[in-house]
Amino acid sequence: MKRILLVRPRSPNERFGLGPFFRVEPLGLEYVAASLLAQGHIVRIIDERFAAPLQREVAQFQPHIVGISCMHTVDIPTALAASVVVKQANPDITVVMGGHVVALYPEPFFEPDVDALCGVDGEVAFPQFVNARQSPRLEQQQPGFWIRTQEGRGRPRFQYTPWGNGADELRVVPVPARHLVDDYRSKYLCVQKQPVWAVETARGCPYRCSFCSTALLHERQHRVRAAESVLTDFETTGPNLFIVDDLFFSPTSASAALAKALRARDIRKSWMLVQTRLDTIAKHPELLEQWRPVAGAIDLFCGFEAPTDELLSGLNKDMTTDSIEEGVRVARHYGYGVTGNFVIDPDWDEHDFERLWALVDRLKLTRLGYTVLTPLPGTPLFEQMKSRIVDWDWSKWDMHHVLYEPKLGRRRFFEMFVECWRRNVLGARHAGHWFRWVRGLTPAQMAVLARVLWRTQRLLDVNAYLDETFPLQVPAT
Repeated sequence: MKRILLVRPRSPNERFGLGPFFRVEPLGLEYVAASLLAQGHIVRIIDERFAAPLQREVAQFQPHIVGISCMHTVDIPTALAASVVVKQANPDITVVMGGHVVALYPEPFFEPDVDALCGVDGEVAFPQFVNARQSPRLEQQQPGFWIRTQEGRGRPRFQYTPWGNGADELRVVPVPARHLVDDYRSKYLCVQKQPVWAVETARGCPYRCSFCSTALLHERQHRVRAAESVLTDFETTGPNLFIVDDLFFSPTSASAALAKALRARDIRKSWMLVQTRLDTIAKHPELLEQWRPVAGAIDLFCGFEAPTDELLSGLNKDMTTDSIEEGVRVARHYGYGVTGNFVIDPDWDEHDFERLWALVDRLKLTRLGYTVLTPLPGTPLFEQMKSRIVDWDWSKWDMHHVLYEPKLGRRRFFEMFVECWRRNVLGARHAGHWFRWVRGLTPAQMAVLARVLWRTQRLLDVNAYLDETFPLQVPAT
């Protein structure tokens, strides 16, 4: 039996975007914890965003093993900082890194304060790793892990042992150990919805978008959690859900069966937010009809990405503007809210921005987000663009900074980028949307919404972006 501490590191960059108002529980760690608890280990989860200093938690709990999650590129600095804190507290603690970024791009984590990296699904592999640490014969070859094998001058060396198990093992994982984050529950929110529970029904995506690493991590496959486990999760969570599936409504047969089972058990939620594709909605309107009774309100978060077929093709989106328009129409027909995101390419010219604004106006879209197209490690775009990248400070890989010089120059690019934000719900001409929201909110929710409005004004300040942009690169003479 081991004492195991699982850590969700602090978020290093919340200067832009809605990061402070979209804080989700560390669901991946809760699944890992459930698997470890099932084997008799003692487990604690620390969410550094809200917890006491990590060194204090380590001193009190005295763990044998610490697992640190790194889900996003921007979290690399704080995840590594957490590993340093743990080793300073006790060098004998085994430090393991895991999460989406670690699995796809392990190179930044080959550091002296890290003992192992998990490159596969942690809820399946990590319990096996913990058990193997009790056997010297097994601990140097752990399937699915990079293990530190050599010390010395410079960076340590790590050796990877392939996982080699193609079974769909997510079906046998217990429901997440949500009780381990009870102390933080009130902190998890999505704008004015608080608290919010996270649920996963399936994992993976079959598409090939050049800027997204999800499909690569899961080899463009869907893996579906056991229906009974998902139903239990729905039954035991609160009224507000964020479904973290990479592509909700897919696979379509499993989605239809789940919706039917939820209706049969009369499981209802107040609000749900799901991530999906507009062409999936356009092709399968029957799924929206089947899911609609499951919640009082359902919002769809969709990647619009680009305003023309040509630009969509350049991103390998495998979607057309016709399917975008049809997807929006279907969603509205069944009473779904539509929130979307466009990725703004630093290589756009002014005409590309104008075409974007024309699409937004034509579809009467107001709830939109805009992010800078970022060549995230592990994606085809990263391999294509890395020779142009100037800013390698991971804390700025938040999709609101530019990492290389834009085609229009940095000032004009951010002037156009800010104009995008002015034209959506943040702009003055959409004030009526905010007033309609306020009418249905409690005083506490109104306070949260007021903070959102105040913080998001930074998104409308060109100089705020420029102040954080890398120094101008002057060619050597």
